[in-house]
Amino acid sequence: MLEIFLLMLATSVHQAAEMDAALSMPAETPSITALETPTATAPDAAQMAEEETPPEAAEPTPPQQTSALNLPVFPPAASTAPAQPAPVATAPQPAPQTAAPVIFAPQPAPQPVPQPTPNPQEQTSAQLAFLAPKAQTVTPGLVAEPQVPTGRFLTALEVRPILNATKSNWIAVREYGGKDLLYVTHLWSWRCGLLELRVGLNGAPAEPWPLPQCHLDKPQAAAILEGDGNPYREFPLRTVQLIEVMVTYDDLTTDKVRFNRAGVVIP
Repeated sequence: MLEIFLLMLATSVHQAAEMDAALSMPAETPSITALETPTATAPDAAQMAEEETPPEAAEPTPPQQTSALNLPVFPPAASTAPAQPAPVATAPQPAPQTAAPVIFAPQPAPQPVPQPTPNPQEQTSAQLAFLAPKAQTVTPGLVAEPQVPTGRFLTALEVRPILNATKSNWIAVREYGGKDLLYVTHLWSWRCGLLELRVGLNGAPAEPWPLPQCHLDKPQAAAILEGDGNPYREFPLRTVQLIEVMVTYDDLTTDKVRFNRAGVVIP
């Protein structure tokens, strides 16, 4: 197709060039000599042969359509539609099935779990270490001392803040040698600001626990020396369950704390 288009284009251009050349050339005027003396010439053999040979009949060609610029016009190519994909056969979808309702068996009602009867001794050990103190009373005959800070922790003014911050260390219970040992070592170590110490066991009234004298001639006046005795008492094994401690400061103020065994027992 491209070769035919180029050939026809070349032919049209050639024809247009010949027409332009013919129009631009002037008409030839016959010379006088040729008119006056015409000379007969023998015909050329080749020319005679051409005259004798009849021309071949040319096949009629359809008129070529040209544009305003004498260029051939070709009919538009037939547009080809894109091939449509072949339909894909799909398997038929099964109809949705409704599941049968599930019926659950009734659950038995939960049975109440019997609670064990609490043991009074175990219940006491599960309580907090600090219990609500009872009403406090000051022992008659005690006299308040002057509150002059000395820097040696000899007054309630100096001792009370420390004992308030360390109440969990006031006492301790230890099982040793088949007995219960009740220690008051911490209170003895700050006894110079105290006038009295009372201890009660298992709900019994608090009884006085003597405090050693302060050693004012020593650098540490509250030191525990050999002659001061032992800062503990012995009791039958596991009989110390509830301890009540009351202290009276040398300004006649008091403080009381109750402990249970679980909160103060040590290995």
